Amino acid sequence: MNGAQPLTFMETLPPEEVARANFYGLLARLFYAPPDAALLEALAGAEEIEAEDGGIGEAWQSLAQAAAAADPEAVREEYETVFVGTGKAPVTLYTSAYTIRYSNEVPLVALRGELAALGLGRREGASEPEDHVAALCDAMRHFVAEQKRELHEQARFFRRWIAPAAEPLCAAIQAHPSTDFYKAAGNFARAFFQLEQSAFEML
Repeated sequence: MNGAQPLTFMETLPPEEVARANFYGLLARLFYAPPDAALLEALAGAEEIEAEDGGIGEAWQSLAQAAAAADPEAVREEYETVFVGTGKAPVTLYTSAYTIRYSNEVPLVALRGELAALGLGRREGASEPEDHVAALCDAMRHFVAEQKRELHEQARFFRRWIAPAAEPLCAAIQAHPSTDFYKAAGNFARAFFQLEQSAFEML
Protein backbone atom coordinates (compact mmCIF):
# COMPACT_ATOMS: atom_id res chain seq x y z
CA MET A 1 0.00 0.00 0.00
CA ASN A 2 1.24 3.45 -0.82
CA GLY A 3 2.32 5.42 2.21
CA ALA A 4 2.42 2.39 4.48
CA GLN A 5 4.91 2.73 7.29
CA PRO A 6 7.32 -0.12 8.09
CA LEU A 7 6.63 -2.05 11.25
CA THR A 8 8.68 -0.97 14.24
CA PHE A 9 9.15 -3.06 17.34
CA MET A 10 9.68 -1.65 20.80
CA GLU A 11 12.93 -2.86 22.31
CA THR A 12 12.19 -4.69 25.53
CA LEU A 13 14.53 -4.94 28.48
CA PRO A 14 15.64 -8.24 29.99
CA PRO A 15 14.12 -8.86 33.45
CA GLU A 16 17.42 -8.15 35.21
CA GLU A 17 17.67 -4.76 33.52
CA VAL A 18 14.10 -3.94 34.50
CA ALA A 19 15.01 -4.81 38.08
CA ARG A 20 18.12 -2.62 37.97
CA ALA A 21 16.15 0.32 36.64
CA ASN A 22 13.46 -0.18 39.28
CA PHE A 23 16.01 -0.30 42.10
CA TYR A 24 17.67 2.89 40.88
CA GLY A 25 14.25 4.50 40.63
CA LEU A 26 13.34 3.39 44.14
CA LEU A 27 16.57 4.74 45.63
CA ALA A 28 16.05 8.02 43.80
CA ARG A 29 12.56 8.27 45.29
CA LEU A 30 13.62 7.33 48.83
CA PHE A 31 16.49 9.81 48.92
CA TYR A 32 14.68 12.65 47.17
CA ALA A 33 11.89 12.77 49.77
CA PRO A 34 10.49 10.60 52.56
CA PRO A 35 8.21 7.78 51.37
CA ASP A 36 4.48 8.22 51.77
CA ALA A 37 2.11 5.59 53.16
CA ALA A 38 1.45 4.08 49.73
CA LEU A 39 5.15 3.53 49.00
CA LEU A 40 5.77 2.07 52.45
CA GLU A 41 2.86 -0.30 51.93
CA ALA A 42 4.18 -1.34 48.52
CA LEU A 43 7.64 -1.99 49.95
CA ALA A 44 6.21 -3.97 52.83
CA GLY A 45 4.38 -6.26 50.44
CA ALA A 46 7.16 -6.62 47.88
CA GLU A 47 8.31 -10.07 46.86
CA GLU A 48 11.64 -11.40 48.06
CA ILE A 49 14.69 -11.16 45.81
CA GLU A 50 16.26 -14.37 44.65
CA ALA A 51 19.96 -13.69 44.22
CA GLU A 52 23.17 -15.68 44.25
CA ASP A 53 24.63 -12.93 46.38
CA GLY A 54 22.72 -13.20 49.65
CA GLY A 55 23.61 -9.63 50.63
CA ILE A 56 21.15 -7.91 48.31
CA GLY A 57 18.36 -10.34 49.18
CA GLU A 58 18.83 -9.90 52.91
CA ALA A 59 19.06 -6.12 52.57
CA TRP A 60 15.85 -6.06 50.51
CA GLN A 61 14.04 -8.17 53.09
CA SER A 62 15.22 -5.87 55.88
CA LEU A 63 13.96 -2.86 53.93
CA ALA A 64 10.56 -4.52 53.46
CA GLN A 65 10.37 -5.28 57.18
CA ALA A 66 11.34 -1.72 58.07
CA ALA A 67 8.63 -0.40 55.73
CA ALA A 68 6.03 -2.69 57.30
CA ALA A 69 6.86 -1.38 60.76
CA ALA A 70 7.21 2.27 59.75
CA ASP A 71 4.86 5.14 60.47
CA PRO A 72 4.81 7.63 57.56
CA GLU A 73 4.92 10.66 59.84
CA ALA A 74 7.82 9.24 61.84
CA VAL A 75 9.72 8.51 58.62
CA ARG A 76 9.08 12.07 57.43
CA GLU A 77 10.46 13.45 60.68
CA GLU A 78 13.45 11.11 60.41
CA TYR A 79 14.19 12.34 56.89
CA GLU A 80 13.90 15.98 57.93
CA THR A 81 16.11 15.44 61.01
CA VAL A 82 18.87 13.51 59.29
CA PHE A 83 18.99 14.85 55.74
CA VAL A 84 17.68 18.42 56.12
CA GLY A 85 18.26 19.55 59.69
CA THR A 86 18.49 23.17 60.72
CA GLY A 87 21.35 24.81 58.92
CA LYS A 88 23.76 22.05 57.93
CA ALA A 89 22.25 18.59 57.49
CA PRO A 90 23.69 15.95 59.85
CA VAL A 91 24.04 13.58 56.87
CA THR A 92 24.35 15.21 53.47
CA LEU A 93 22.99 13.49 50.39
CA TYR A 94 25.29 15.45 48.09
CA THR A 95 27.93 13.03 46.87
CA SER A 96 30.58 15.68 46.29
CA ALA A 97 30.83 16.11 50.06
CA TYR A 98 32.26 12.59 50.31
CA THR A 99 34.77 12.88 47.49
CA ILE A 100 36.33 16.32 47.79
CA ARG A 101 37.40 18.66 50.57
CA TYR A 102 37.02 21.94 48.73
CA SER A 103 34.38 23.85 46.79
CA ASN A 104 32.05 21.54 44.88
CA GLU A 105 31.67 23.92 41.95
CA VAL A 106 34.36 22.19 39.86
CA PRO A 107 32.91 18.66 40.02
CA LEU A 108 29.40 20.04 39.51
CA VAL A 109 30.53 21.72 36.30
CA ALA A 110 32.06 18.46 35.09
CA LEU A 111 28.96 16.49 36.09
CA ARG A 112 26.63 18.90 34.33
CA GLY A 113 28.75 18.69 31.21
CA GLU A 114 28.73 14.90 31.24
CA LEU A 115 24.97 14.75 31.82
CA ALA A 116 24.42 17.18 28.95
CA ALA A 117 26.62 15.05 26.68
CA LEU A 118 24.49 12.05 27.64
CA GLY A 119 21.29 13.90 26.82
CA LEU A 120 20.19 14.73 30.36
CA GLY A 121 19.69 17.98 32.23
CA ARG A 122 18.08 19.31 35.35
CA ARG A 123 14.30 19.14 35.31
CA GLU A 124 12.53 22.46 35.15
CA GLY A 125 11.76 23.58 38.69
CA ALA A 126 14.26 21.20 40.29
CA SER A 127 16.18 22.89 43.09
CA GLU A 128 18.68 20.17 44.00
CA PRO A 129 22.18 20.20 42.47
CA GLU A 130 23.00 17.34 40.15
CA ASP A 131 25.33 15.63 42.64
CA HIS A 132 22.42 14.74 44.93
CA VAL A 133 22.38 10.95 45.21
CA ALA A 134 18.72 10.89 44.16
CA ALA A 135 19.55 12.74 40.94
CA LEU A 136 22.45 10.39 40.18
CA CYS A 137 20.28 7.31 40.79
CA ASP A 138 17.59 8.77 38.54
CA ALA A 139 20.21 9.36 35.84
CA MET A 140 21.28 5.72 36.06
CA ARG A 141 17.64 4.61 35.85
CA HIS A 142 17.29 6.72 32.74
CA PHE A 143 20.43 5.23 31.16
CA VAL A 144 19.17 1.69 31.82
CA ALA A 145 15.45 1.95 31.05
CA GLU A 146 14.99 4.95 28.76
CA GLN A 147 18.16 5.40 26.75
CA LYS A 148 19.24 1.74 27.03
CA ARG A 149 22.86 2.76 26.98
CA GLU A 150 25.64 0.22 26.66
CA LEU A 151 26.89 -1.23 29.93
CA HIS A 152 30.34 0.28 29.51
CA GLU A 153 28.75 3.75 29.33
CA GLN A 154 26.69 3.05 32.44
CA ALA A 155 29.80 1.73 34.18
CA ARG A 156 31.82 4.84 33.35
CA PHE A 157 29.19 7.14 34.83
CA PHE A 158 28.68 4.94 37.90
CA ARG A 159 32.39 4.65 38.63
CA ARG A 160 32.98 8.37 38.35
CA TRP A 161 29.95 9.81 40.12
CA ILE A 162 28.39 7.19 42.40
CA ALA A 163 30.99 4.60 43.42
CA PRO A 164 33.42 6.97 45.21
CA ALA A 165 30.66 8.29 47.49
CA ALA A 166 28.56 5.15 47.89
CA GLU A 167 30.34 3.56 50.84
CA PRO A 168 30.92 6.71 52.96
CA LEU A 169 27.39 7.96 52.29
CA CYS A 170 25.72 4.67 53.21
CA ALA A 171 27.97 4.30 56.26
CA ALA A 172 27.02 7.80 57.46
CA ILE A 173 23.32 7.01 57.07
CA GLN A 174 23.58 3.78 59.00
CA ALA A 175 25.76 5.26 61.73
CA HIS A 176 23.52 8.23 62.54
CA PRO A 177 21.62 7.66 65.80
CA SER A 178 18.38 9.15 64.45
CA THR A 179 18.02 6.75 61.51
CA ASP A 180 15.56 3.90 61.78
CA PHE A 181 13.81 3.28 58.48
CA TYR A 182 16.70 4.92 56.65
CA LYS A 183 19.16 2.60 58.34
CA ALA A 184 17.52 -0.18 56.32
CA ALA A 185 17.35 2.02 53.22
CA GLY A 186 21.04 2.85 53.52
CA ASN A 187 21.88 -0.82 53.96
CA PHE A 188 19.95 -1.71 50.82
CA ALA A 189 21.60 1.11 48.88
CA ARG A 190 25.03 -0.14 49.96
CA ALA A 191 24.22 -3.74 48.93
CA PHE A 192 22.84 -2.64 45.57
CA PHE A 193 25.76 -0.34 44.80
CA GLN A 194 28.20 -3.10 45.72
CA LEU A 195 26.38 -5.48 43.38
CA GLU A 196 26.54 -2.92 40.58
CA GLN A 197 30.25 -2.33 41.21
CA SER A 198 30.96 -6.07 41.08
CA ALA A 199 28.96 -6.48 37.86
CA PHE A 200 30.74 -3.56 36.17
CA GLU A 201 34.12 -4.97 37.16
CA MET A 202 33.29 -8.08 35.13
CA LEU A 203 32.93 -6.10 31.89
